[in-house]
Amino acid sequence: MAKQWVWIAVGGVAVGALAAQCGDDEPSTASGPSTSSPAPSATASATTSEPKPSASAKNWWEDYDPAQFAVPVRKYAAQAGIRPQLLMAILYNESYKPHDPELERSWARIDSDPAFGIANMHRPAFDETKRGRPFAKRTWEELPDDPALAIQAAAWHLHDLAERLPSKRSTTLTKDELLALGYNAGGGNMRAFARGAKPGTQAQSYLDRLRENWDKSAKAVQS
Repeated sequence: MAKQWVWIAVGGVAVGALAAQCGDDEPSTASGPSTSSPAPSATASATTSEPKPSASAKNWWEDYDPAQFAVPVRKYAAQAGIRPQLLMAILYNESYKPHDPELERSWARIDSDPAFGIANMHRPAFDETKRGRPFAKRTWEELPDDPALAIQAAAWHLHDLAERLPSKRSTTLTKDELLALGYNAGGGNMRAFARGAKPGTQAQSYLDRLRENWDKSAKAVQS
């Protein structure tokens, strides 16, 4: 999907917006497959307390590469029972925009349906995924500042999508490819693709990027 970022001043902060986006015949109801937030409790914060990447000279979002989060990717993929390579590939797919926390919050002031965090999760997907999970007391507003929480939520969202896949499938797409499409286009479309429906323009673009990022993701989770 061709994207071009245009920088706009919002509240004194420059934020990037996608100037053009391919149309699609699929609803964008997935996470990627969103106000001020209350301060998280000490108990809730402790559930996803991952060691931060070494960043003495810069913040983690500067020169961002999802590979720096290989440790939490492996951890949460194992907990959710999904392939770490898939989770890392999702992060690479969702790295098309800057993940500076302040930019994300600034853009959310003018976007009616923003996505937060390095996995670009929308609020409804996060709120549904967190139910009954160790991060149930966390809030969607915390995602821009907490990459580990974003990774944990994305892992369990992929787990939930896997639970919704039909047992009988009529497609050449792999399970991981279907889950990635579900993350991008929603569970309903994922099931349609599993039954043989052809992905639309946006979903196909997401699938193409997943395939481009697949080998790189395998190497990243092994580091």
